[in-house]
Formats: sequence, C-alpha cells, structure tokens
Amino acid sequence: MTQEWDLPDPFVIELEVQAAAIDEYGHANNAAYLRWVEQVSWAHSEHLGLDLVRYRELDRAMAVHRHELDYLAPAFEGEHLALATWIIGCDGRLTLTRRFQLVRPADGRTLLRARTRFACIELSSGRPRRLPEEYVAIYGGALVVE
Repeated sequence: MTQEWDLPDPFVIELEVQAAAIDEYGHANNAAYLRWVEQVSWAHSEHLGLDLVRYRELDRAMAVHRHELDYLAPAFEGEHLALATWIIGCDGRLTLTRRFQLVRPADGRTLLRARTRFACIELSSGRPRRLPEEYVAIYGGALVVE
C-alpha cells in the first residue's frame, strides 16, 4: 500500500510500538507519541546536517515553544508505524515550525497529526537568540509549503 501523506516530500522514520509504550488502557500512551515526535525531529535535523554536536558548537538550539497534538486513533504493541515530518515555517529570525503525521501502513490510517513550534535559544544561557545563518540556510532550505 502506498502511503498518502498530507504534504509532499516527507522525512519518514519507521517505528515499532514497544511494550514500554503501552498504558493501562492497552494502547500506546500519549506520552509515547510525543517521544516519537521528538525522535523524528532529531532524526530529520541530523539528516540535514544539524546534530547535537553542531548545536553545541554554535551554542544554539531549537527549544520547543508549543506542541499541538491531535490523537486520532490508538496504536498497539507490536504495530509498525511510519512517522513523517516537514518543516513548514522558518522565519529566519527566531522560530521554526514542523508538522507531523503518524500512520499505520498496514491499513493506511493516520493515528496522529501534530505541529511543533520551536524557538532558537543560546544553549549557554537559555535565552532566546537569533537563528544562526547556518540554521536559516539548512532549515529554510528544507521548507515545504502547506
């Protein structure tokens, strides 16, 4: 089955729902979805050439300012999932916005749609700082139009 993504050219990771993600209701806990969103964000940044080492060298990081997660369907232990992300906003000054879509390829069902807004901070102080030109070039170059 070919996956229909919400936006073109996604960056995608594959996941398997582990027993540790399952809550008292017998499905993946909402906190697991948030961890997966963080996981794909880092994987995409690393893919683009901005890993934690580079963040530290530049004394800058993209810190979460706001998460919006819409939980649409449950995931269960052992299921194989695909999680896509796109950079949909980079103001060139302070913020970056990503979208996410989590799907179960077995039936094509979307389990989660999410959006995260990040603000650039100086790692050494925790204070907001302007995006380095390298971030603007790399993240801005990966922008996808909604």
